[in-house]
Amino acid sequence: MKKKDSFFVPLIIALSVIVPIAVAALMIFPDYLHIESNNIDFSSLPFFHAILNGCTGVLLFTGYVLIKNKNTKAHKFSMMSAFVLSSIFLISYVVSKLTNAPTPFGGEGSIRYIYFFVLISHIILSVPVLPLALFSIYRGLTGEISKHKNIVKWTFPIWMYVAVTGVMVYLFMIPYY
Repeated sequence: MKKKDSFFVPLIIALSVIVPIAVAALMIFPDYLHIESNNIDFSSLPFFHAILNGCTGVLLFTGYVLIKNKNTKAHKFSMMSAFVLSSIFLISYVVSKLTNAPTPFGGEGSIRYIYFFVLISHIILSVPVLPLALFSIYRGLTGEISKHKNIVKWTFPIWMYVAVTGVMVYLFMIPYY
């Protein structure tokens, strides 16, 4: 194992465990993990999250097209930008969960099943996005292109799905916010 790996691999693994546990705790215990804010209105955060997810999806697709056209410099910029937006999303999502009461989905009939399928698949697949993205970025930045290519075969479709379904969840929820 390279010297860099002995630092970065455990760091990536630690973040990949701690972050989903923290987010799950916010979802499971909203009554206990809540901050009252009378000065700032955080109710527009779901819209902001949809914008971040949509832009992330556009950047991921752009990065894919760029690398297919062998434009590695622009690909790197696009993918790093997607990661920055996803990171901003994660921080904003935590703030949203801490400050906004949960909003139940009010749809009925078949739309309810579709919504919950999209939501549950989005949540489940969002968990591996962080380690996949971090390992993809790390292997790309360290020049380990064969390892980078092997992991992005999984990272790209999962991350893209999570970005797109994040927007879809927002669109389903608009009437209930």
